[in-house]
Amino acid sequence: MNDNYRGGVPLAEVVRSGFVESLHRGSVVLLDGAGAVLEASGDVESAIFPRSSNKPLQAIGMLRAGLRLRDAADLALVCASHHGEGFHLERVRALLRSAGLDESALHCPPDMPLSEDARAAVYRAGGGPARVQMNCSGKHTGMLLTCLAAGWPVQGYWRPEHPLQEQLRGAVEECAGERVTAVGVDGCGAPVLAISLTALARSFLRLVSAAPGSAERTVADAMREHPTIVAGTGPDAYDSHLMAGVPGLLLKSGAEGVLAAALPGVGAVALKIDDGGARGRVPVLVSALRRLGVDAPVLDEFASLPVSGGGAPVGAVRSLPLFGAGPA
Repeated sequence: MNDNYRGGVPLAEVVRSGFVESLHRGSVVLLDGAGAVLEASGDVESAIFPRSSNKPLQAIGMLRAGLRLRDAADLALVCASHHGEGFHLERVRALLRSAGLDESALHCPPDMPLSEDARAAVYRAGGGPARVQMNCSGKHTGMLLTCLAAGWPVQGYWRPEHPLQEQLRGAVEECAGERVTAVGVDGCGAPVLAISLTALARSFLRLVSAAPGSAERTVADAMREHPTIVAGTGPDAYDSHLMAGVPGLLLKSGAEGVLAAALPGVGAVALKIDDGGARGRVPVLVSALRRLGVDAPVLDEFASLPVSGGGAPVGAVRSLPLFGAGPA
């Protein structure tokens, strides 16, 4: 953690055979539909790296720089942390071909698909890691196409000083309503920009509340219209399942336990699990959405995640009460 982040409070517990085995600490903030802070736990004002939760904000910068895509599904792919299923990879390759590029133009590192089934299929076919399979290949393709549209060089498009990255930083700062306080190198090799959890929640609320036809609303609508593009179809594609199951919900998770979500007229949530683990954040999100009054069958499905022993469920990862008394 950076020197300013003070750390969080217990947000989730891991129960095995009726015994609390582990706790996940973190920070979470809830905003109302007007953007005011309703409740917060932990440190929600110091900067964190939102990781892939920044992707929708970066996509806004791409649109403003002149990116034009064939359809909303392509824009959802630019915002995605896709699981590398066939329909994801076909779309990335088609976008690259449309610009006269191939996979060698991508700066993201070679990787295997996040989807277990897709990964197994690659191995069965005798394949291995590839840049197009990396979960950020859609974002990198969008960056390349934006450079071509704006007349910027594609060489070094991932470097913070490149005109593209300066444009994207400006978009993130505008949406967040605060300055980026640190720039790092994300897992995909592109810049990652530090803002607070409160600013991250505010930015997602801005996207879903924006006027139709604006860059913000165009990004939000594309992700909500094509949720399986944003993550995938497998059981652990939580972003996709929750957006499909909660009408109007915009949701994007990021590495190191980050997640942000918003519903127009309802409010927004942003959270970070301090240890960087992913398993605690979905039950915490469900608890936070319920605190905002959201109700949908899919929330019951993901209110807890199973803990296995001997190949069978023996417990669960579940949210603790986030803000004192109230539903969890």
